[in-house]
Amino acid sequence: MQQTTRNISGTDVDHCRLKSVNFETHENHISHETQGLSKTHLVVRRGKPFKLTVTFRSRLYNPHTESLVLEVWLGGLSERIPVQFPDEWSNPQSWSAKIYPWRKHVQSVVIYVCSPVLSSVALYHLLVHIESTRGRRSYAAGSFVLLCNPWLKEDPVFMPLDVQLQEYVKSDYGLVYMGTHLNVSKRPWSFGQYEPGVLEACLKLLQVSPQHLSDKHKDYVQRADPVYLSRVVCAMVNCNDDLGILEGKWQGSYKDGVKPTEWSSSADILHHWASSNCSPVRYGQCWVFASVLCTVMRVLGIPSRVVTCFSAAHDADRSLKIEEYFSSKGEKLGLSKDSIWNFHVWAECWMRRPDLGAGFDGWQVVDPTPQEKSAGIYCCGPCPVIAVQKLCLSAPYDTSFIYASVDADVIQLIVHDGLVMRRTVDTERVGQLIYTKSIGSDTPEDLTQAYKRKKTSYCLRKSATWEGRAGGTSSSLKVSLHIDRMPSVGENINMYVMVTNQSNSLRVLMQHLNVQLKEYDSNPQQSFWKARRKVHIQPYGVLKIYYTISPSEYESVLAGDGIVNVAVVTKDVRTKERILDTKEFNISSPQITVEIEGGDSIQMWKQHTAQVSFTNTFTKALNGAVLTVEGSGLLRGKQEARMDLLQLGEKIEKQVSIMATSPGTKLLMATISHSDSLGVVSRSFHKVSVMTVEHEAQKLQHV
Repeated sequence: MQQTTRNISGTDVDHCRLKSVNFETHENHISHETQGLSKTHLVVRRGKPFKLTVTFRSRLYNPHTESLVLEVWLGGLSERIPVQFPDEWSNPQSWSAKIYPWRKHVQSVVIYVCSPVLSSVALYHLLVHIESTRGRRSYAAGSFVLLCNPWLKEDPVFMPLDVQLQEYVKSDYGLVYMGTHLNVSKRPWSFGQYEPGVLEACLKLLQVSPQHLSDKHKDYVQRADPVYLSRVVCAMVNCNDDLGILEGKWQGSYKDGVKPTEWSSSADILHHWASSNCSPVRYGQCWVFASVLCTVMRVLGIPSRVVTCFSAAHDADRSLKIEEYFSSKGEKLGLSKDSIWNFHVWAECWMRRPDLGAGFDGWQVVDPTPQEKSAGIYCCGPCPVIAVQKLCLSAPYDTSFIYASVDADVIQLIVHDGLVMRRTVDTERVGQLIYTKSIGSDTPEDLTQAYKRKKTSYCLRKSATWEGRAGGTSSSLKVSLHIDRMPSVGENINMYVMVTNQSNSLRVLMQHLNVQLKEYDSNPQQSFWKARRKVHIQPYGVLKIYYTISPSEYESVLAGDGIVNVAVVTKDVRTKERILDTKEFNISSPQITVEIEGGDSIQMWKQHTAQVSFTNTFTKALNGAVLTVEGSGLLRGKQEARMDLLQLGEKIEKQVSIMATSPGTKLLMATISHSDSLGVVSRSFHKVSVMTVEHEAQKLQHV
């Protein structure tokens, strides 16, 4: 990228004049690991020299009579950088510029410019001054973007291993884990940092933040700090306090926007936001918020990853306890402001924490989903993961809230006629599993032990149950609910209840089983299946009581993203003692098959054929079946195949022609729905790697 300079001051005719400044973008982008981030700007990383070639117009630059001075501008801030010879000392805490190697009698010189390691992340403007005793000529040379440098040991975001840098900074592909801890599902996500316009949208986000709009000077200075940057970005990913990117919605109709489950690319969301004059994009939920934040942070040079916590608590009153209420027949009641999400997704960002000390360096939780306010704004973090594990709950930011998300106690209460019939405390349920994508693999990495220490004997004793009105006596009746293999759509849901009588007397029991549909982030809806049985159990006896829900009993209410809540209440008819156990699980969806002719690596600007198909494995024919295929950066709009009646075992298919216009990772998304369903009954994603002609040639050379 060669910038033709614009003379902005100076009139001396004998003065050496500047012709152009070549930003050497190709070479600099390779050296600074910024290839593909922008076609319009030089993008470099702080603390590492970048190369400029300066060419003069009328006569050669004479270092004995003239001085060459660069000047960088950031808003109203500027710094002069005298151009030095290689052997001259320069202060590493300041900007420096050196001619290297120096040769006399040349019309152009090569200058290496280096910013301080703690420079602010921003778009800078560069001026070139030629000064002498006769005067000064000044030229506007152009602009460049400066990012954090996780390759540099002195940078607070330094990450030591190349495989980590490849996964957490350079990779534009990730996985989001969803579902329940009993049946984990995953969906790919395209972070899209190499899509045209994404870098510019990330910089725009910083420029329209409340911090920048209220005090530009202060904001520019503080942008050198990744802790500050992460809080600004976290608040700007949601739109609750500002001109942020995403509007959240968790229930009701999504017709005036995009349903959160339909997003698969951060680039699409950032393009929508930037092109709509910073109007919020509708709609997002936790994994969408976290994935967009991960994209922005990777663009800015801060290593980031998406993390899922299964059975995540939302502690509304910050008591570190979650209360759940059940009827005497096992129906879960929405009487508490607290809740347990089947899964909740946040991001982790890698940085040092000089404000806390070296012991708190490393991964930090940054959660942009607008749940509770932090210092008056809807953001959460950065919270050191190690602070959560070590129970340093006062460590900034929001450590107690994150701790409750992964390790709060759950108090379950059975109520009848306004009275608490039984109260139990479960210290193990929250944060049962914490996953992120493994480095270089689509398998999950288990982070649970990074957040949670093993429970002490005291904690384990707390999980004992006691009766609300009887006061503290341990029960001789043990009841546990089990799901007999996780079902797929079209299969029976098989469950059993294990009852153990640890007393020396015959017991007559009344057992109520209640099944409710729920969203991952909310309390259950109305019950769709109930059962009631009278059971006799002998002294010291053990019983296994089976229950089965057939597909015809759940297919009309359970869509592809639904989760099932099952609760069993077992009552001793004589003593009135009640025992509760619960389980929540998701039903696996039938698969949609996607095959790309020639394989999953395709070349830019070349058409390829994808075959998408679905076979009806439900227990009945599907009326009005619709197979939909879409893919950002691969297809324009949605393409559909329709069948009035899709018989059991019959296939519906759609052939589409795809073509990529930019490199990186793309996703094809296919969904199946039918007229009798409440929504999508199955959704599948297919990863497509797009290579440039140069990448293809390099690949062939290595074969």
